[in-house]
Amino acid sequence: MQNEKDFLTILRNVWGYEDFRGIQREVIDSIASGRDTLALMPTGGGKSITFQVPALAMEGLCIVVTPLVSLMRDQVEALRRRGIKAAYIDAALSHEAMLTVLDNAIFGAYKFLYVSPERLSDKLFLNKLRRMDICFLTVDEAHCICQWGYDFRPSYLGISGIREYFEGRPVLALTATATPAVVEDIQRQLHFREPNVLRMSFERKNLAYIVQREASKQDAMLHALESIPGSCIIYTRSRRRTEELAAELNELGFQATFYHAGLPSVKKNEHQERWRRGEKRIMVATNAFGMGIDKPDVRLVLHADIPDSLEAYFQEAGRAGRDGNMAQAILLTDGKERQVAARRLMQQFPDPDYVAGVYELLCCYFSIAVGDGLNVTRELDTDAFCRTYGYFPATLFGALDLLDKARYISYQDKDDISSRLRIDVPRDALFSQLDTDSRQLLLAVLRRYGGIFVDYAYIDEQQLSFDTGLTSDDIYQIFLRLGQQKLVSFIPRKHLPRVTFVQRRVDRNEVVLPAAVYGDRRSHYVERMEQMLTYADAGSDQCRSRMLLKYFGEDMDRDCGICDVCTRRKEQEAAQPSDPLSVLRRHILRQLQAGPRYSYELDLMGCEQETLEEVIDRMRSDGEISTDGLLLRLAAEKR
Repeated sequence: MQNEKDFLTILRNVWGYEDFRGIQREVIDSIASGRDTLALMPTGGGKSITFQVPALAMEGLCIVVTPLVSLMRDQVEALRRRGIKAAYIDAALSHEAMLTVLDNAIFGAYKFLYVSPERLSDKLFLNKLRRMDICFLTVDEAHCICQWGYDFRPSYLGISGIREYFEGRPVLALTATATPAVVEDIQRQLHFREPNVLRMSFERKNLAYIVQREASKQDAMLHALESIPGSCIIYTRSRRRTEELAAELNELGFQATFYHAGLPSVKKNEHQERWRRGEKRIMVATNAFGMGIDKPDVRLVLHADIPDSLEAYFQEAGRAGRDGNMAQAILLTDGKERQVAARRLMQQFPDPDYVAGVYELLCCYFSIAVGDGLNVTRELDTDAFCRTYGYFPATLFGALDLLDKARYISYQDKDDISSRLRIDVPRDALFSQLDTDSRQLLLAVLRRYGGIFVDYAYIDEQQLSFDTGLTSDDIYQIFLRLGQQKLVSFIPRKHLPRVTFVQRRVDRNEVVLPAAVYGDRRSHYVERMEQMLTYADAGSDQCRSRMLLKYFGEDMDRDCGICDVCTRRKEQEAAQPSDPLSVLRRHILRQLQAGPRYSYELDLMGCEQETLEEVIDRMRSDGEISTDGLLLRLAAEKR
């Protein structure tokens, strides 16, 4: 194992930090000693340091698997700015560009190679992987490997299969959201040689969790925005609602923009950057927004709709207050949450016969005959499909997701087809008509893409932005302008949901949804939603922070003091009698809410034993507690 001082030297020289924080050093020591390691670290806990530092101290290449294309690109660019050689492979890369990256990785040109999980099933990638000198594998967002988890991605199941390509090398799994059951499943799915979990407390002392029940969510939202200054994220379920709400807020004088998975990439980047730079105070978004976004000064995260799980809520709410200053996470409710939950359950898990019907009509829509269709890919206009067959979009998406997880199809709704560019005039004629920015951009294009005077090349605006210092929107506008001048032909990237048939078409009555895809996942979804509904109960008497931490397997021995429950309790206590006996009585009741305790375990606030006995006798007489010898419990818990 590397000397601990080596890691600290790397941290100081490369990142400029004086020391590690949280469990970073423990994770680094564990992976450097060759142990498979699962690290549970909350959002903003510094996960990237835990694999980047040890990889720099070790020989060989670190493979990083992540589903977040934007994070992949951002981290690669950040490493390059620090003089560290890194590359990534995603769906936007051309075949030739991917070959170049893989061959360079074999010859030791990189210290880090970021890949999407889908790439792990590619035969070309696997053949190249055999020849790479790998120090260890990092799996980000590791909870995605859990088949009944809240964010399961089938492509993650291929990760365990590549361990044979670097036998004896460790795996580092990272996640910010995992229940105890998911923790066990991650280690099993990744074939850990021995259990090894390192945990960082998920407690956020500067974040006040608040559940607010209001007849008008709109009025409550406006009140929060007026009362809490600073940057804000508002989460809502509907793509259309993000646009409508942003427009409404702008009309009311707020500076708002919006984000959802259906936006073109150029618009996503533009809206995200304007919010990140502070030009727009409010980002109204679906849950597609936030992962990998590093904006530490968010003061408010507001949920206009209840999420499907505490995992999703905890991760989204945790994007507030990452700078350590006070922030609020407000969940708005109106008492209709159970009806909403029941409707979502039907949408996400429609009847299996409905799913089989969608599969049959999908095959008819694309003219796929029984026994045909293997590896056929088609663009799916979901609006047109719904109009043709009378489907509701939300339920259709649920059926497509189930067919994807059952491996009848692969449905991709988030990947953008790359832009394409061809230069239509000779080089001399081209450069004689360019301004400074256009010249810089075209030179970067020529350095990266060959044959572009003859045929279209797929281009990566993010990479060109890194090469030139121009924003993605600047690049988009320059290409449009050059196209209008007839100097180039430019086909912008567009958002196209795609369906790939991963097996030959079967008859409708042969479509089977295994328990791991339907029954088990549906049961776990119901359990997670029930936990979310319990949390969203505005009348709850449990500290919100304690509820959240308990769900993730962490015990908190005190109330947070800043959530809506704690604040309400303080207000009630302030209005109650303040004599010593009453104060001690309330203090004992709070302690017993965490479960039965022996009298000698109680915090007596400095009171004498005689005072304790007097208070306990009074509480027992009033029916507030029951006793079994020295064991005390709330009367409601007596069995």
